[in-house]
Amino acid sequence: MEVSVVIPTYNRADTLRECLELLIGQKFVKDEYEIVVVDDGSTDSTAEVVENIKKSSKIQIKYLYQKNQGQGIARNYGIKHAHGKVIVLVGDDILVKRDFINEHMKFHRKHKSENEAVLGFIGWDPRLEINPFMEWLTNGSAVMGKFGGHQFAFEKLEGKKQANFNFFYTSNISIKRSLLMRNPFDTRFSSYGWEDIELGYRLTKKEGLILHYNPKAMAYHLHPMDEKGLANRMRNIGRSAHLIHRKYPELKKVPSKFKQSIFALLGHQITLWILEKIRELSDGKYYTLYYYALSKKYFLEGLKEGY
Repeated sequence: MEVSVVIPTYNRADTLRECLELLIGQKFVKDEYEIVVVDDGSTDSTAEVVENIKKSSKIQIKYLYQKNQGQGIARNYGIKHAHGKVIVLVGDDILVKRDFINEHMKFHRKHKSENEAVLGFIGWDPRLEINPFMEWLTNGSAVMGKFGGHQFAFEKLEGKKQANFNFFYTSNISIKRSLLMRNPFDTRFSSYGWEDIELGYRLTKKEGLILHYNPKAMAYHLHPMDEKGLANRMRNIGRSAHLIHRKYPELKKVPSKFKQSIFALLGHQITLWILEKIRELSDGKYYTLYYYALSKKYFLEGLKEGY
């Protein structure tokens, strides 16, 4: 078998249904790919959704269940039970185009070395109403052309054929299974923030990872977001920063005291009040620095908790 699509999922039955329907409709040889769903302890109708789709699908679908332990452990479980030579990792809220697998495999057939992987493009689902927060979240160059949100930063890859470990986005990436079997996700990263970047860096350092970028391997993210979820996201990133810093201090993921003082100034109550007023007076036009400053406030809170 050529390809295994591995999907960790948790309590997103409706979105998962759409994700699976698009995957079983791929323009790819039916008996040359499989779908492996790893249910990370869902309490909704996830199992029923997968079972119903299995009954009508010509594609082999495996359903694996584990108690809630996080995405890294779920991915390792799925990869272990996959049979494809190439593993495609997507999220349960990722909706792919019909030529999605073909576009990944086109690059793998050209770049056959074990250490060569493929990154696809992810955009917001066209049905979503994109708010300013979502725009900021997926623009890594929103502030001074260098800083921005923490979801994706595909604008930095425009015109480029390869990406570095910072773009090891497990929502749309494919890697040879043999490489992942030898280098699984670090299960100590149980919360959102670093498990994908850590693996990307480890593969780069240990295996000489080459990450090819194919924007035609396109998928859409069906996950509306707003400012309310920023606090939890950034605190998790701050707490987990200590773990990756202990493993790879050269990455400096725990900022220096000087940089932390700048973040503290940005995230100060008075600074945030001023930036919010600027946002309001400009009818929401100037919002990027406000979101960036707010994210640093929450990141420092998580960093302190992590100590």
